[in-house]
Parts: sequence; structure tokens; C-alpha cells
Amino acid sequence: MNLKARLVDEKPLLAPGVYDALSALVASQAGFEALYLSGASIAYTLLGRSDVGLTTYTEVQQTLSRITERVSTPVIVDADTGFGNALNVIRTVKGFERAGASMIQIEDQTFPKRCGHLDGKSVIPVGEMVGKLKAALDARQSDSTLILARSDAVATEGLAAALERAERYLECGVDALFIEALRTPEQMNAACRQFSNRIPLLANMVEGGKTPLQSAAELGARGFKIVIFPGGTVRAVTHTLQGYYASLHQHQTTAPWQSAMLDFDGLNEVIGTPRLMANTQKYE
Repeated sequence: MNLKARLVDEKPLLAPGVYDALSALVASQAGFEALYLSGASIAYTLLGRSDVGLTTYTEVQQTLSRITERVSTPVIVDADTGFGNALNVIRTVKGFERAGASMIQIEDQTFPKRCGHLDGKSVIPVGEMVGKLKAALDARQSDSTLILARSDAVATEGLAAALERAERYLECGVDALFIEALRTPEQMNAACRQFSNRIPLLANMVEGGKTPLQSAAELGARGFKIVIFPGGTVRAVTHTLQGYYASLHQHQTTAPWQSAMLDFDGLNEVIGTPRLMANTQKYE
């Protein structure tokens, strides 16, 4: 699927968060039209750490490469701040595009950044972010590789300033906008009134975060074109692992959990082992 063409559709695009090739494969098998490679989720799973700017370009690029090698579903990738200044942004966009990204998200936080729903964020000057976005647009090799501009200024400068920043980013020629951590339905409506008829807007749903949790249909009715649930996957997996490990520790066996698990053959079916084994026979 061509992501640029899909965003012309009136129906909002729902992209679940993924963090590795297995989560991307399962999400793709569930029928999603696009995936969102969450920088926070990479920090949670790869490092076991918080989303406070600890992940690097290399770690995200390698994760992206493994995902796009395994699935053909378009991937929106979280590039944080571009991992530095405009020169870093150029390297990031070129590398992520080579790795198969369909859309690359760049935000206006200072470096190192932190999760958009944590307190204590800070943002760079508007002019600096404009320069980074222009660098991103110049760096891409294909117009089908989309650039998503994110602003975290609602928390630090207020809604009006965040909307003004978004206007400046729109002027650069970006393909979509993401105004992070809108606090109320009224703020969400204000953003949609100003931009939804001009450029695709992304809504970020974080369970327990700053923005009221809503369905993709509700958000689409407001005017959002892209809806992501970036960290829900890791929160669900972590909850499951807590129960699994607690049960194994208590019972010293997985027997009580077998009804909630895939067995050996079940997992191999998901990851395509029978097809892989059949394919090897061609070369024997």
C-alpha cells in the first residue's frame, strides 16, 4: 500500500505501535494498513528503560530494517528529534528511508528528548526546527517517503503557540502534522479546525496520558487522519508477562497458563515455520 495515496481516503488510518519484527508481524496479520514504530517502545523493550532520549539512531534504524524485511505493511517511524541537529536529521532521514520507512516523524523537543506525555519537556526555537524540517525534506530520495512534523509546544508554550509552530512547519512542505499531548476535546477540535482541511493530522492515544482516550472513529469524526496507539502494545505485553512469570514462579510449571499461550506448533504457524521449511526443500 502507498501511504501517501491512503491518506487521501476519508477513513482515518489506524496504526498500532510495534517494537520489533514479531510485534510487527502479528499486527500485520491482524489486518492493519500501517504500523507505528514507537521510539518509546524501543526504549521500553530493547533497553528496559524510560523514553528519555536514551535510544540512538542506530538502534532505531536496525529495528526498522528488521521489521521492513519481515512485513510489507507501511511503517511510520518515530525519529525523535532526528538525534541531533540538521546534519543528524539528514543522516536519519536517509538511513530510515533506505531501511524502508514510509513516514518519518521528527519533533521539536530539545535533545535529549522525553516522552511527549511526561512533564518537564522543552522545545527548540521555531527557526531551528524549520531548518531541521527543510533538511529532512531535502534528504529524502522519494516524495513517497513522507515527513511528519511533531510539536511538543502545548506543554511548554500553550496551545496558541503550538498551533503557530504547526503553521510554520506546514509552510516548509511537510506531509503531515502531529500536535502532541492535546489536553482536552476543545484543544483537539481547535487543532482540527485549523489544519484538518489542509494537511493530515495525527492523534496520539496514550493510555493514562495527557490526551483523552478515544477510538479511531471518534478521532476521524473530529478531523484526525492518522491515529496511533504507540505504547499500548508494550503495556499489554508487560501486563501479560507479569502474570506469566508470577504464575511460573508460584507453580513451577506453565500448566496453569497453557490456555492463554500458543503452543510450539501455534507459534511456528504464526512466524511461518512450515512455509520456511517447505522452501528449504527447493535447495536440498
